[in-house]
Amino acid sequence: MHIDIQARRFSLTRSLRNHAERRLRLALTCCDNYIQRIVMRLSDINGPRGGVDKHCHLHVVLAGLPDVVIEDTETDLYAAINRAAERAGRTLVRKVHRRQSRMKQLPRVQPA
Repeated sequence: MHIDIQARRFSLTRSLRNHAERRLRLALTCCDNYIQRIVMRLSDINGPRGGVDKHCHLHVVLAGLPDVVIEDTETDLYAAINRAAERAGRTLVRKVHRRQSRMKQLPRVQPA
């Protein structure tokens, strides 16, 4: 699982990067086989003015399935990361289960 974390309008600290990687691995490990790449873009929309402006854009590129794109905005960047990772994990599990159930429903072709 290749994880790319980018920060916009602020510097990315080591603790924030470690937290983001840990949360992504925790939330997405169950479907590791399908994940090709993860891109997380973190930004502070209002800068130092504060408010609900910490934005997390998460793009999970999958093999054989449509990509998962999650966005979340919170007052705290750690909370935005946590929530986006959890939502991405739930969405990915739902897509994988849906794909597996469709594969089971396909009629099997008997060799002649």
